[in-house]
Amino acid sequence: MSLFGKDKSKKDAKATAQPASMKDMYADKVVASKPTSAKTIALSQAYRILARPLISEKASRQQTTANQYFFVVEKNANKIEIAKAVKAAYGITPIAVNVIRMEGKRSLRGRTAGKRKDWKKAIVTLPKGKTIALYEGV
Repeated sequence: MSLFGKDKSKKDAKATAQPASMKDMYADKVVASKPTSAKTIALSQAYRILARPLISEKASRQQTTANQYFFVVEKNANKIEIAKAVKAAYGITPIAVNVIRMEGKRSLRGRTAGKRKDWKKAIVTLPKGKTIALYEGV
């Protein structure tokens, strides 16, 4: 026993039983709460990220020559989310994803000035031999 009536060995045992960091402390809870497929994107989420295919002359030319597909995507989506969405929606893992933020065009209606919404364009490059049937019935 120590001077204050408490056993020092109990205090040392308590100190060694505590985890070293907050990460270790919550590791079991975090692993238990996350599903195993947390890295994949659900199909409904994929179609929310990929708003629609962008159909234009340049897009059709790039599809045939460079195997690149153009999509209008959610404004706050990043390259990784877009690649996962393409994988979930079409089953093809893209080689590269390029993203372009497009500013909405200015418009005039008489004296009233306006502006279209800003949007984001994604150019998805697929591996050779892989295709997406986007233009069926267009």
